[in-house]
Amino acid sequence: MGTITALVGLGDHVFSDALNHASIIDGCRLSRASVHVYPHRDVRALEAMLAATPTGGRRLIVTDSVFSMDGDRAPLKELVAAASQYHSFLMLDEAHAAGVLGERGAGLAEACGVTRDVAVHMGTLGKALGGAGAYVAGSRTLVDLLVNRARSFVYTTGIAPSAVAVAEAALDVVAAEPERRAALTRNADHLRGGLRALGFEVGGDTHILPVMVGDNARATALGAALLERGVLVHAIRPPTVPPGTARLRVTPMATHTPEQLDRALAAFADAGRETGALS
Repeated sequence: MGTITALVGLGDHVFSDALNHASIIDGCRLSRASVHVYPHRDVRALEAMLAATPTGGRRLIVTDSVFSMDGDRAPLKELVAAASQYHSFLMLDEAHAAGVLGERGAGLAEACGVTRDVAVHMGTLGKALGGAGAYVAGSRTLVDLLVNRARSFVYTTGIAPSAVAVAEAALDVVAAEPERRAALTRNADHLRGGLRALGFEVGGDTHILPVMVGDNARATALGAALLERGVLVHAIRPPTVPPGTARLRVTPMATHTPEQLDRALAAFADAGRETGALS
């Protein structure tokens, strides 16, 4: 929120993916810029909006890299090309990709080879990195601007030195131990394949696995039945997700064993039949 409101304002334009995180949506609204929402991952629709937008003012394209409730990825190379063609700059929220994707775990921009083409990188230190807080990274000019104009930074208290040390140590671990990321990918593939074999509709292509249920009550019942079997998976319902798309959001860890994953799949099979989520 602080970054978006520092970068654009009245007379500017911000373009946001329809499934961006709520914090991005709020940042767009608070900026007072003209907000243009394009359909999820639809770069052609975005380009049409960019082409129809009057010149003058800044143009900011904002997207999650990995979408938190759908587990899919932004079409980043295409977004970079669109930003270049339409004289815009691109802001990428790597909250669910930092520490997970890329050769050194830097995120989707690194994985796609477009790090230098993204003007604003941001992410959290409290998910895969196991710490607290968040970061924004970019050019020296960007950093100087945010230090002076990002209200959420200017008016906050200083982060504790211990939190900085945790972040630094986590970054070292992520870069030095790629086997952790490989294990997470294997576990996600194991679960996704197993859930689909059972008959569940599972979306995404990352470590976030949305098990699509649709009905709110049935999603809640499925989550409760799983908990009775020792598996904690929260039901996600509107307004967090669009109406009619209630789901369970499954997020394995790199440290889960194959035996644990198989027990979870057995619990899904039993709970699915009990609640009617599986025929």
